[in-house]
Amino acid sequence: MGMLIYATITSLDGYIEDTAGSFDWAAPDEEVHTFVNNLERSIGTYLYGRRLYEVMLFWETAHADARLTDVERDFADIWQRADKIVYSKSLKTASSARTVIDQAFDAETVRRLKSTSTSDITIGGADLAAHAIRAGLIDEYQQFLSPIVVGGGWRALPDDVRIDLDLIDERRFGNGVVFLRYRTRR
Repeated sequence: MGMLIYATITSLDGYIEDTAGSFDWAAPDEEVHTFVNNLERSIGTYLYGRRLYEVMLFWETAHADARLTDVERDFADIWQRADKIVYSKSLKTASSARTVIDQAFDAETVRRLKSTSTSDITIGGADLAAHAIRAGLIDEYQQFLSPIVVGGGWRALPDDVRIDLDLIDERRFGNGVVFLRYRTRR
């Protein structure tokens, strides 16, 4: 059985992008990116909303970019090997391999996916993750706190939910980023 993981990079005040829609402050340095790659190796399926999928599409052809570092090439390999399910009413076809477009998020379908998966699953995009959070589907929260306060923008977590969590890992990086890993208390 796979775990459903919500992993995100946020500002200290809990935003995934600022009021201008920028998240350039969240770009991981080599140390953080290497750590992320090692976390991602256990992922068999990515669940995305359309917006995040369109950002992540870069990794489908990233190998063609000669400026990529070894760490970035490693991530491209990890991403390309995984299955992707994209929830979108506007996308009709996928722009990447191993990708299925689904019109709407269905909690029972994701619950079945978790129970039959031999690897972990991540969910990305705050709006999509909010559906899974409210349905009680998230097993683990992985948050990378960036050393910045942006004062507003797109929140990583939805309002009006309460979930008891157990801290199971933490790590501080040289650039001031702090990784927190929580498991949902059942």
